[in-house]
Amino acid sequence: MNLSIYFTGLTMGLSLIVAIGAQNAFILRQGLRNEHVLAVCLACALSDAALIVLGVTSLQQIARLMPWLDPVMRYGGAAFLAWYGAKSLHSAVRSNAALAAAEAKTASFRQTLATCLALTWLNPHVYLDTVVLLGTISTRYPGQQASFAAGAVTGSFLFFFSLGYGATWLRPIFSKPSSWRMLETLVAATMWIIAFKLIGGM
Repeated sequence: MNLSIYFTGLTMGLSLIVAIGAQNAFILRQGLRNEHVLAVCLACALSDAALIVLGVTSLQQIARLMPWLDPVMRYGGAAFLAWYGAKSLHSAVRSNAALAAAEAKTASFRQTLATCLALTWLNPHVYLDTVVLLGTISTRYPGQQASFAAGAVTGSFLFFFSLGYGATWLRPIFSKPSSWRMLETLVAATMWIIAFKLIGGM
């Protein structure tokens, strides 16, 4: 395994899923309430892993059949990352929102899992981030896509389980809007750096 490419995949995977979203808010809420945390974290991590592997393997095969698709996907991915970074920076500058645990009645295991899977598999951004974007970036490492995918999958497991089980520790920190603004600024910078590298790899 190429450790440099592994850590690139790890960093990229973490950068894409760390932004505030419905799925992360749901995981945080479950963690704060200590309710079906293992099932929720595992469902999200395994779903991400399946989509990452699909993206890395399928886009690699498509690129071999249609070489012209590689530069198109690189430019498209760079454009998306630039937009994503701008969106994160806008959120950092303008948003005063903060995540908080939602008060609600305890949901059953089946209801909780169904909600978790819906937030994951019915979200178009999940496919864009994992299948398209990570799959496209992995083509920069011919013969080493497995290392990149392993890093990205590791990032998903680390983030989801850290968010779910670290929710109690995170609550006083991310109850402050300033903490989310700092996080969004970091995400924006990361997205722009990767977008530049994508174009530079042409």
